[in-house]
Amino acid sequence: MALNLKEDSIGVVVMGSDEGIKEGDPVKLTGKMVEVPVGDALQGRVINALGEPLDEKGKIETDTYRNIENPAPSVIMRSEVNQPLQTGIKAIDTLVPIGKGQRELIIGDRETGKTAIAIDAIINQKGKNVNCVYVAIGQKTSTVARILNVLKETGAMNYTTVVLASAADSASLQYISPYAGCAIAEDWMKKGKDVLIVYDDLSKHATAYRAISLLLQRPPGREAYPGDVFYLHSRLLERAACMSEEYGGGTLTALPIVETQEGDISAYIPTNIISITDGQIYLETDLFNNGIRPAINPGLSVSRVGGSAQIPAIKEIAGPLRIEFAQYNELASFSKFGSDLSQDTRDRLKYGESIMEVLKQPQYKPVAIEDQVVILYALSNKYMSDIDIRYISAFEKDLINYVNGNYENIIRELSTTGKLTEELKEKIGSAISEVKKQHDYS
Repeated sequence: MALNLKEDSIGVVVMGSDEGIKEGDPVKLTGKMVEVPVGDALQGRVINALGEPLDEKGKIETDTYRNIENPAPSVIMRSEVNQPLQTGIKAIDTLVPIGKGQRELIIGDRETGKTAIAIDAIINQKGKNVNCVYVAIGQKTSTVARILNVLKETGAMNYTTVVLASAADSASLQYISPYAGCAIAEDWMKKGKDVLIVYDDLSKHATAYRAISLLLQRPPGREAYPGDVFYLHSRLLERAACMSEEYGGGTLTALPIVETQEGDISAYIPTNIISITDGQIYLETDLFNNGIRPAINPGLSVSRVGGSAQIPAIKEIAGPLRIEFAQYNELASFSKFGSDLSQDTRDRLKYGESIMEVLKQPQYKPVAIEDQVVILYALSNKYMSDIDIRYISAFEKDLINYVNGNYENIIRELSTTGKLTEELKEKIGSAISEVKKQHDYS
């Protein structure tokens, strides 16, 4: 692939093995751009950045190809983001909601659960008619094998395509892999489908591009990255869009992942990508180590599309919840210094701890949005105030099982209208009282 064009020389990168290439060998122009196979034949497959299969399932049967680099849809072709893309993670769907066609950055230090959030989001698309693409850039092969295993076990592999450029692959393959994944996703978006793509992760992508640029003798800039490293990611992420009806009405939602060093989000690559995306989910090592998982910091996490991509029921509950949670965090840091706290302060701290407990969630266990509404209704209306913190997760489980078993109409109505009517509130209230009568949570 030609990357440098000078007066007397051309700088190229080799995609495959460089064995047997020697000085004086002839070089021919193919007249084509780098392209990948696209279409439904790629569902459930693991491929490399050039679209060659890596999963021993035989050849990919498709005759449609698409250039890996394509211009992003123009402003006229887009419509506003207003459909929620549910991740099944309570902390995200309530506090930093993601809409179809949005670009939401997942950022944090290594080993804070960034990939886990993205995989949860993919697992939660089961039965929702959303195609998923997972691009692994410069990851260890063992890590990707573990992820593939999870996707197979949960049945998510049926609608997911994995594009893999592992740490053992050349920098040139790592560099083109996110564009290849994006081209595959774009093809479905152009056909009017909803697509979710995960780039894991763009820090390694920038590093691969830096290696290529330095070898091509381009002048280094800040942190030795080339001057066009911003354009590298902006032209990739701008391809995520919510298309207007005249252009098929498809959506492409991007979840780029970026790794920080020591929580420094003001480093070069993180600030670049924060400025390109429509919000970020910030994961903190301290929260992770304290057993709060997913380790989302609600103070630094934002969604710039936010409420317009939430169902009315969640919107109604989540607004006050966010404020209460922020107040709890402030109170918690002050209360460390004081010993005699007023009853009001103690109540607020207890409520804040309940919110914290409800937002915790095990890995790869997404919660349906209707179940989330029921749990959050119980939380925001102080039904959990007399429940011991240790038993909150047990109460959540019992409540969901009870509502799904005995009050199916609640779930049905929430999934069709998405609204919390007075009648529904009464039904949920009586279900909560019945569950509390059956079990002791004190």
